Amino acid sequence: MDASLRAELIAFCGIETEFNDAWGKPTTVSEADQLQLLAAQGFAIDDDDTARSQLLARQLDYWQRVLPYVSVQRADEPQYLTLQVTLAQANTAVALHLHSEDGGAVSFELTPVDGELVQVVVLDDVEYHQYQHTLPQQLAPGYHQVALADGSVTQQLIITPGQCYQPSAFSQQKQWGIALQLYALRSTRNWGIGDFTDLQHTLTYLAKLGADFVGLNPIHALYPAVPENASPYSPSSRRFLDIRYIDVTAMPGFNQCARSQSLVQAPAFVTAVSEQRSKDFVDYEGVMQLKLPVMKSLYQWFTEQSDKETKQLQKAFRQFKQQAGDSLMQLALYDALHAFLYQQDNQYWGWPVWPQEYRDPESKQVKQFARQQKAELDFYCYLQFIAQQQIAKAQQVAKDAGMSLGLYRDLAVGVSEASTEIWANPGLYCRDASIGAPPDPLGPAGQNWGLPPMYPYQLYKQAYQPFIELLRANMQHAGALRIDHVMALLRLWWVPKTAANAGGGAYVYYPIMDLLGILALESQRQQAVIIGEDLGTVPEGIRELLQDYGVYSYRVFFFETAADGGYISPAHYPRQAMATLTTHDLPTLIGFWHCEDLRLGKDLGLYPDEQQLQQLYAQRHVNKQRILDSLHGHQVLPADYSRSTEHLGMDRTLNFALQRHLAAGNSQLLCLQLEDALEMTQPVNVPGTSNEYPNWRRKLSQPLEQWRDNPELAGLFSQISEKRRQA
Repeated sequence: MDASLRAELIAFCGIETEFNDAWGKPTTVSEADQLQLLAAQGFAIDDDDTARSQLLARQLDYWQRVLPYVSVQRADEPQYLTLQVTLAQANTAVALHLHSEDGGAVSFELTPVDGELVQVVVLDDVEYHQYQHTLPQQLAPGYHQVALADGSVTQQLIITPGQCYQPSAFSQQKQWGIALQLYALRSTRNWGIGDFTDLQHTLTYLAKLGADFVGLNPIHALYPAVPENASPYSPSSRRFLDIRYIDVTAMPGFNQCARSQSLVQAPAFVTAVSEQRSKDFVDYEGVMQLKLPVMKSLYQWFTEQSDKETKQLQKAFRQFKQQAGDSLMQLALYDALHAFLYQQDNQYWGWPVWPQEYRDPESKQVKQFARQQKAELDFYCYLQFIAQQQIAKAQQVAKDAGMSLGLYRDLAVGVSEASTEIWANPGLYCRDASIGAPPDPLGPAGQNWGLPPMYPYQLYKQAYQPFIELLRANMQHAGALRIDHVMALLRLWWVPKTAANAGGGAYVYYPIMDLLGILALESQRQQAVIIGEDLGTVPEGIRELLQDYGVYSYRVFFFETAADGGYISPAHYPRQAMATLTTHDLPTLIGFWHCEDLRLGKDLGLYPDEQQLQQLYAQRHVNKQRILDSLHGHQVLPADYSRSTEHLGMDRTLNFALQRHLAAGNSQLLCLQLEDALEMTQPVNVPGTSNEYPNWRRKLSQPLEQWRDNPELAGLFSQISEKRRQA
């Protein structure tokens, strides 16, 4: 490909050809990798004339609109309107209507040339001008509309605040909470998987000990038809909830419905529930086989009732469906169709391999299925309604118990290729690439997460509505939201499917100022604190920008090291941050100290190079000694406690001391893992594995009823609360 054409295409697509890697070394993306990324975005890299035509078509799509698709502006800055016209149209007045979110409307005229000329381009021998005009009125934060008087072109005008939500309580005290994998909760009452009622009980217990929140794994909708697709970070829809977390016994009619009671009281069912509770790893298939038939029976009961109380619930359900709109119906249609096809042939694991006539949600066959299976679709909508009600109740329980934040939710960075989101909106996603990470210390070969990225321009063309809906849905019934891989607001590492490995990609840029503005607006409206998972390769200046917008940094103790290799004191962590000892992708404290992760990695074949493994062991030994030195230096261990890691195992004294050490730190937020308080060894997830290790299945070692009665655990959590009050 001609070098100048390639450069123009690269610039248009926002592909970064040079970047600093995780070690700070300047790195250049090879020409071959650049071309493969252009091919993934649909350009004919083997035919320059065709590629030029494709580029021109995309440029004209932007410039031939009088009003850009969307404009995101700050409320504390002068507000403007952009007009894009040909040179010949520059002196022709444009009639416009401004509709503000509060219902106000203003009609006015602007002559393009009277504004400030900000850009000129020539495309296909036509000169286009872009002019900026001051808006006739200053708008409040919100979603407004500007349209041509004839209604032919509309722009979404989004006015945003300058910062995400900051609770007033943050100025008075520091907060702490516990992170857990909801599915991992054991109890004497659940059906083999943690549910929303278990969550309520956990919130009540922790609130009494002074905790401010409970952090959850992503609880996005997965795949009812294929329950073993269990990764919460490869969901089907991030707008809706995983129905497996529904407490069936808390569904309307459970005690009144004779049909449902006959199902759950059958000896075989009782035995199956007991077996599921006793398993150390969640059997998703088995759990769904228990839950779905009873859920369906209770849905039927719900539709048959006519008493006053149920009628009110039926009205609420209708309102829920209306408010959730097309996205809910698309999910219900996908789940029903998926179940129908998968029962016929288990090769139909997702829509990319369905019969051709079902791959388009607008096809005649799909619409016919939706008409014929209307009740089945309504059933899946009902399950989402129930899930929303149960999580809302959990948040209310937390707030009533005195928690300042309550639920702290997690927004995954993407969806799997077989997801509802991509099936329903295929033009938004690039299926010829997936997102991941370039080589770094945690992944020397890079990482490929198998999640198709959104096209930045298509997201812009859709007025950022998919992004807005994601934020709004995940901030609902939550006091805080963690944005997984928050760097995605700026750039994502795209790996073309043709790449030899995850290192054969490049960064693609996104409109960060627009996305940050929307994040701030939704955060303020939902009153949700925002935590950005800013780990990995972080470009210069991005943390400062996130800080300016009130996004809390994510600081992991094991990664917070000084230039000499020692561990930074938590007293020196930034105030605007959430501190944590470890995460779901890292070993537990005991696993780290006993090198269980390295042994497991060797068994799983993650370290084919024995020399590399031995280097990791040696480094771990050094790290442990430095941690021990730091703890003694801060006097959080008894004076007579060992000062050498030689033959020193992780005991409760050391474990709890580490947690108290972090609790005394400077960060506004502290998040500890429940696994560490329970002194567990096995990890939740081993990055770089799929079937080699049972990721996202390992349960907690003790049931809720046991550990909440443990005085030593209560003592630790009370000490954590006291440390936070004093910090």
